[in-house]
Amino acid sequence: MGANMARRLKETGHTVSAVYDTRHDAAIALAKELDCSAPDELAEVSMSADVIITVVTDDKAQLKIFTNKSDNLLMAGRGKIFVNCATVSPETHIALEKLAKKKGAQTLEACMASSINQARAGTLYLMCAGEKSAFDKVRPILSHLSDNGKLMRYIGSAGKAAQLKALVNMVMNINTAGLAEGLGLASSLGLDLKTVMEVFSQTGAASRVLVTDGDDMLNRDHSCFFSAAHAAKDSGIALALGKKSKLKLPLAAATYQQYKKMIALGLGDLDKSGVAELTFKGRGKRKGKK
Repeated sequence: MGANMARRLKETGHTVSAVYDTRHDAAIALAKELDCSAPDELAEVSMSADVIITVVTDDKAQLKIFTNKSDNLLMAGRGKIFVNCATVSPETHIALEKLAKKKGAQTLEACMASSINQARAGTLYLMCAGEKSAFDKVRPILSHLSDNGKLMRYIGSAGKAAQLKALVNMVMNINTAGLAEGLGLASSLGLDLKTVMEVFSQTGAASRVLVTDGDDMLNRDHSCFFSAAHAAKDSGIALALGKKSKLKLPLAAATYQQYKKMIALGLGDLDKSGVAELTFKGRGKRKGKK
C-alpha cells in the first residue's frame, strides 16, 4: 500500500523525499525507482519531509514508530504533519495526537477502505479525522490519492475515522464470510456456482464482496490484497468498540472466530476470500497441499 501511494504521489507532481520500511532492501529498491532516499532511521524520514505518511500493520507497530526510545518519527517531528493510514484502534490515534502535540507536531488519521490497486490508481477511499487544520493542510496531497478528493471524507476529531473504518471492515468481513457460506452450501448441493453467483448478483444476496471475492472463492485464488489476519484484527477492533458501547454483535463475533480459525490453520496470510476454505467441503488446507 505504502509503495503504491508513494508512486502515485510522485507521478502527480509531489516530491517524495524518503521511503522507509522495516525490510530495508524493499525501501532501497523503491527509493531507486522514485529517486529518493531510503534512510536507516525513522528520525531521518521526519527530517527530510514536511508531511510523513505511515502505513503499518497494527497498533503495536503504529505506536512503536512514534515512541521507540532509540529511534522514532517524533524525534524530528516539530512542525511536521503525520498522516497515519493503518487500521488501528481509535485509542491509538488519540494517543498519537497527544504525543505529537507535545512535540509541536500534528497527526491525522486517513483510514483507507480500499486495496493495493486503488493505491496505485489514486482511487483510495479515505476517512480522515483529527484537527481540521491538519486536514486542510494535507488535503491537496490526499486528494491525489482519492480521485481528486471525490473519495475522501472528513469525519471529525481523532479516533472517529478509525471507529468508522472498523465498522466498514466489520460489515465487509461479515459479508465475506456470509458469501463463503452461501457458495459452500451451494457447492455441496450440486448447484452450478456461476448460476448461483448470477442469481445472487440480481437479488437481495448481492454485495460488493460478491464482485471482489466471488470468483476467487470458486477458483481458490486467494492472492492477498487484504489478509485474513488483518480481517481478524479489524473485526476484533469492532468487537472492542461494541463491548465499550455495551452492545452484543453476534455476527461480528462469529466472523471474527472464522478468521481466527484461518490463522490457527496457518491460512492467515491468505486473502480474506480464503474464508471459503472453511466452508467448501474437502477444503481447509492450502490448494495443492495434502
